[in-house]
Formats: sequence, structure tokens, C-alpha cells
Amino acid sequence: MNLDDDQTSASLSSTSTVLLYGIGISGIAVGDAFHRRGIHVVAVDDSDDQQLRPDERTARQAAVLRWGTSLIVAPDHQGIERLVQAADIVCPAPGIPEHHPVITTALLAHRPIRSEIDLAYEWEQQRPGGPRPMLAITGTDGKTTTTMMATAMLTESGLRAVAVGNTEVPLVAEIDGDADVFVVECSSFRLNWTEQFRAVASVWLNLAPDHLNWHRSLEHYEASKARLWRHCRPTDVAVGNADDPTVMHYLRPVHAIQRTFGSVGGDYCVTQSPTAGPMLTGPMGAIVPVNEMSRSLPHDITNALAAASIVLESGLATVYQVAAALRTFQHPPHRIEPVGTRNQVAWFNDSKATSPHAALTAIRSFDRIVLLVGGQSKNLDLSELATEHARIVAVVGLGETGPTLAAMFDQYCPTTVVSDMAQAVEAADRIARPGDTVLLSPACTSFDWYGSAGYPARGNEFKSLVRQLIGSTSDAEDCP
Repeated sequence: MNLDDDQTSASLSSTSTVLLYGIGISGIAVGDAFHRRGIHVVAVDDSDDQQLRPDERTARQAAVLRWGTSLIVAPDHQGIERLVQAADIVCPAPGIPEHHPVITTALLAHRPIRSEIDLAYEWEQQRPGGPRPMLAITGTDGKTTTTMMATAMLTESGLRAVAVGNTEVPLVAEIDGDADVFVVECSSFRLNWTEQFRAVASVWLNLAPDHLNWHRSLEHYEASKARLWRHCRPTDVAVGNADDPTVMHYLRPVHAIQRTFGSVGGDYCVTQSPTAGPMLTGPMGAIVPVNEMSRSLPHDITNALAAASIVLESGLATVYQVAAALRTFQHPPHRIEPVGTRNQVAWFNDSKATSPHAALTAIRSFDRIVLLVGGQSKNLDLSELATEHARIVAVVGLGETGPTLAAMFDQYCPTTVVSDMAQAVEAADRIARPGDTVLLSPACTSFDWYGSAGYPARGNEFKSLVRQLIGSTSDAEDCP
């Protein structure tokens, strides 16, 4: 459920009380922003200190001390009702799902619910000298890479551009800084409670089932994504994926300048040059030959087109600057990341693939794959992974869903189930043959094996084990 238009928050003052639920990276940034503005924060979290890593525990304790308050841990339902009734607004951390008691209680009590990007946008509009431009990216997959690509393009143009939102840096943590432009990665969690947020140029990359353990339904997930364009102005630019029918359905009624991108169609697409071959092209003409990009897997190309569209349409960079950024762009880790080669077998880390849709993107980039797959499910249908069984020569099942996924592929290829990542790497090395690709693309979260450390810990352990393995043989080389 989303808030109605008339449930936006009133202006906050030093007499206001904010119920901040979830004191992690985003919650701490929001609490600090409220504290700087003299607004009282009530800090609540479902996790006690023993459930946190030492660095998380230290950061949370320091934040609560700064705010001059105490932390309330895991209140019962009556406690939540009292906290909501005493608050002027409720600010849930991105990890607080739609069905959490604090959300349902706030909706029943008609208390405004605000996300960090919405609050940051509101405060940015009040900035002396006027607000700075924001570009925004949403989608089921590819958000982070596209956000970083757009940021690199803007940096190439000489602007102080920062990647914020669903990154390591919340938007609210940067609005008091000296950035020239913000590139905001918008997860459905952050968009779900927005009532003002908008961007001068924004792109919706794709949509597939995901986060159904957070949203009440796929329809709610779609509606959250669509809020990216809810407050567009006629002068803003809204860009949609021409290859995604759901995205195009939501784009058509948007009151903004509309553009599209796609692998073979759209305003931004790939065309054939008689001299340079495949070329990224937009309404302004050729952008860059595909073979000059730092990496050009199919999803790299569409992400680059999406990033170029919002940067060029906003007028914040030139085609030359966009091309220069794409030639040198360094892809973020854990996203089809090459780790190395051993005995003519290439190893790739795609730990960030926490949904079937994301894993399929990686799987379709290779042939003859030894697939490391599994983890903790997000109530998603994993069966679609088997649609690409022809590319997969063996499956190594990981985590809670490992046995289920192994059984799913039994009729197509050899399978095995392991109990930790060391066993997974050992099994993959034993199975793989020259010309194969070993791909860690789990299609599930990592919380079962790695807890709050998440997919980076999973990917880092995989990389460490593979590099140890590669270092143990003379027939080893880095991936190109």
C-alpha cells in the first residue's frame, strides 16, 4: 500500500518528532540530517547489538549518542502503536517491508511515511541558491552499473557528480555537500514512500519479479517503480526500455519528454557503421563503437545506452564526454566480474545476482557454464533458470535453495549440493573442462550463509578461494 496524495508530511520543526525505524547506513544518514536541522529523533530497530557486526554496532551506538536519544529495540505491537501515535512522521529504513507492523500501524493512524530520497529532495529544494539537478535510475537489474556509468560520464564533463541512493552513500548524506549533480539509484524500497521526489532525467531499465518478500505483491512492486515518474514536469525527460512491455506501459502516460533505449530499437540503440561496426547511437548521432567500450557484454551495452540517454538528454555532458567515459569505465565488483583463468576455464563472480532475472542476464552471456547457484529465496519463482539449461553443463547447489535448484537441473546435467563456498569452488574445479566458464550467479540472497554481510561477503569469499586455486597452478592467467 502506498500513501495517498493527501498524506504528505507537514513542515517539520524543532518541535516535531520523527520515528526513525531501522538504524543502519540509511537510517543513520537520515537521523544525522534530522539532527542537523534540530528535529527530534526517536530511534528504533528490530535488531539488538548481538545481532550486528562489530562495525555496525559501533556506528549505531555512536549515532544514537550524537542524537542525544536512546535506542528502542524490538518493541511489541502495542509499543509500536504508542511510538507511531507520538510521531509526526515515520521514516522506515529501506529494509523495513510493507507488511512490517510499523508500516501497517502508520497507515492505519494516517501518519505520513517518508523515504530518505523523498526527504532529501524536499530539503534540496530549499537550498540557498536553488536546487541542483538530479538524475535517477530504477529497474530490477542494472541500477548500480548504470548509476556509476552516468556518474563517470558527468565526471568526464568536469562536474562534481556523486552516485547516491541505493548505494553506499544515501542521497540525504550528500545534499549538504558540494556536489554539482546527483545520480540517484532508486530501489523500489526507496521509491515506495516518495511523495515529492523527481529528477530532471530518469530511466527505468527493466522489470521482473523481485523482492516479493518485501512487497505485498508483484503489482505493489510495479507501482513502487512507477513512482519514479509520478511527479515529472513537462520539461523533465523520462526514458524507458523499448524492449520491456511493462516499462513502456508505464511510460506512455507520463507528462514529460519521452525517450526510449533498447538493444535493437529505441531512440538510443545499436546501429551498424560501415567502417566501425556496431555503434551506440542516439538522436544526436553516433556515440561510441561497441568494440571501444571497456566491456561490451549484452547488458553492458544496454546499461550504457540507458546512462547515455539521461546524461545527454539532460544536457549535462556531450557525446564526446560520454564516449570517453565508456572507453575507460571500471565495472563495479560482484557483477559478472572476471576473477581469473585456470586450465582454460574462466571464473566469474556474479554474487550480486540475487534474483532469477539477474542470474539469467549472466547466464545468457556465456556458453558451457558450470553454474554455482542458490541461497536464500525472496519468494521468487526459480524455475525460469532452467529455460537456459542448454548453456549449463553442471550445477553446484548452494545454501537453502541448493537442493531444490540441483533437482531442477537433474534431468539436464550433472548436479551436486555443497555446504560451503570452499566445497563449491572445489566441486566446480573438479567438474569444469577447458573452454567452460565457472559462474557464481546465485539467483538468491546470501543471508543464509553470510548474514548481514550480504552478497559482497559471498563474492569476496568466492574470489579469494578462486585466486588461491589459480595461484596453485602454473597454468593460470588473469581473465582478459
